[in-house]
Amino acid sequence: MRAIFTFILLACILLSPVQAVEKTFVIGYLELESDPRYKERYSEARYRGQPWGRPFDGAKIALKEVRFAAASAGVKFELKRKIVKDDAELIAALDTLISDGAEHVLVDAPAASINALAKHAAGKAVLLFNVSAVDNSLRQKQCRKNLLHIIPSRAMLMDALAQYLVSSKWRKVLVLQGPRPGDADIYQAFKRSAKRFGLKIVDTKPFKLGRDPRQRSRNNVALLTSGKDYDVVFVADSDGEFARAVPYQIQRPRPVVGSAGLVAEGWHWAWDRHGAPQLSRRFLRKSKRWMTAYDWSAWMAVKALAEAVQRTGSTELNVLKQYLLSEKIVLDGFKGYPLSFRSWNNQLRQPVFLTTGNWVVARAPLEGFLHDKNNLDTLGFDAREIKCQ
Repeated sequence: MRAIFTFILLACILLSPVQAVEKTFVIGYLELESDPRYKERYSEARYRGQPWGRPFDGAKIALKEVRFAAASAGVKFELKRKIVKDDAELIAALDTLISDGAEHVLVDAPAASINALAKHAAGKAVLLFNVSAVDNSLRQKQCRKNLLHIIPSRAMLMDALAQYLVSSKWRKVLVLQGPRPGDADIYQAFKRSAKRFGLKIVDTKPFKLGRDPRQRSRNNVALLTSGKDYDVVFVADSDGEFARAVPYQIQRPRPVVGSAGLVAEGWHWAWDRHGAPQLSRRFLRKSKRWMTAYDWSAWMAVKALAEAVQRTGSTELNVLKQYLLSEKIVLDGFKGYPLSFRSWNNQLRQPVFLTTGNWVVARAPLEGFLHDKNNLDTLGFDAREIKCQ
């Protein structure tokens, strides 16, 4: 019996197909330990439209999902994560990752840090993926050939919101704007979208966080929303603490949008179609929290690379970059549209969700908002608007 078993075992070994040796494909991941967006008070508060934790878990989940496709292409994906203290260390860490064989690096950092990193990487054999900075500047005057943007830009988010306001016939908008630079960025993005889609900003009032009675005209929501009539209140609050107290406190019975109420987001855990619930549940099991647009972007970056490797049969940097930015690529982000990159500023074109706390109210682009080539390009900077140098 032992001889028969040995014979069968040897036969199986000899007749089985020879397994190809897998090539390791290193994906780098950089993040700032001191990133102010991940302060504990923010993540605990779960402010709308903001990260609820580090997006790295999204990349890890994607890595697990693509392992079979990678194996069929003879490739083994590996994530190398580096957490650094400041911008100087960020640049040094990128050089280390390049030396370790990482030609594709996901970056979770504020816009200024990403811009400095991309500038340093110019001419180097590396392609960067922005997974968390929504700033328009990175897609306009600061755009770079070696930087792809997965997360939607602020222009895309505000265009989606403007489309919804127009379709709801809420055309007269009262704006409440905070004192921070980020608040001004939000307002400028919304102002552009309002002009683009025909909304009227009836007034803009500055707010101030706090309960100082001497500042009642700026910190009292009822007083701030008195005066001129309006259809909707838009809150520009990059911090999120003031915005969350605006709904149900305004002078008139009107909807609140922007940084609270109805919020435009790149992902929402309540999206219940196209395989999204399964992804959200996988992330919840892994991270013990719901998935946000930041987590989705890290997930999508890894999925895009895996798709490029599988379709091209190559791991060469220039081959993959050319495919990612070509018209051939079709990516599935579980949003119901085929996704691809815009050649004019390297932004991933994608739908945007209009969300409440526990529901997706609508998905933009909305019906009736058309583009001559791709309706997704009604969101964000079109080729005609680009200021990319």
